[in-house]
Amino acid sequence: MGPLGFNEILIILLIVLLLFGGRKIPELMRGLGRGIREFNDAKSKVRSEIEEGINEKESPAASTTTQTSQPSQP
Repeated sequence: MGPLGFNEILIILLIVLLLFGGRKIPELMRGLGRGIREFNDAKSKVRSEIEEGINEKESPAASTTTQTSQPSQP
């Protein structure tokens, strides 16, 4: 099964129009847009939390090496 062609997409859009009607399609698209936006927000939040965890894991190791390499002052 390959990618959808123009005819297949046109048939799907026609079926959606018949099932939901002209008035319900904007509502359906708004809901779909909100869902996609929420998914992307959640995805970026998880990505930032993972990056913060990686940075926190690396930073204590870096801070201990810099503290030991500095000479002590009397």
